[in-house]
Amino acid sequence: MPDALDPYKTLQVDPEAEDEVIQAAYRRLARKYHPDLAETPEAAARMAAINAAWEMIGEPAARSAYDRAKTVERTAAAANPAPPTSATAAPRPATPATAPTAPPEVVSRDWTSGRSTQGSGYDESMRAPEGHGAAGPPPGRPSGTVLNFGRYAGWSLGEVARHDIEYIEWLDRAPIGRNYRSELDGLLRSTGRRRSAEGDATDRRGLYRRR
Repeated sequence: MPDALDPYKTLQVDPEAEDEVIQAAYRRLARKYHPDLAETPEAAARMAAINAAWEMIGEPAARSAYDRAKTVERTAAAANPAPPTSATAAPRPATPATAPTAPPEVVSRDWTSGRSTQGSGYDESMRAPEGHGAAGPPPGRPSGTVLNFGRYAGWSLGEVARHDIEYIEWLDRAPIGRNYRSELDGLLRSTGRRRSAEGDATDRRGLYRRR
């Protein structure tokens, strides 16, 4: 497998996507390109790349190691840029009439950023054997809608808010939480995590938007 393999691009997820989204993307692609199921001649090569990407970022520990290595690599490249040579010296700027236009980026129709419900659905196989998510059974005193996906599968939104308000904030920003926006807004306001600006009834930021 080439050293230049980008596991996030191969699995068609955003580098900031949750581990559960990466797991869902891998399963979706594996079902599509498995040689026993796919009829296209490139299926075997695609499946090999998908498996290699999964080995690099599928487990949280492996993903952390990969991300650290890429950070070190980018830092080293920034600190020691290659000196320009006659062959690589920057060409003179082209005039506006002849300035080259960059070709459009070609993106697979299966691409997902990890912020969309497409390709990020959750099924029973993603739950723990006892029927709950990674967080285990709910603590009790349920209130609100009960989630059927992710690490808090089986928990009500009120239980999650009492245990992990940051997850409520993430779910409020993520597309998968659209059906619960009213409940999430109420929970965030009741815990003081959200307030409306003067003259504005909303106080919501987009997912991963930089300040």
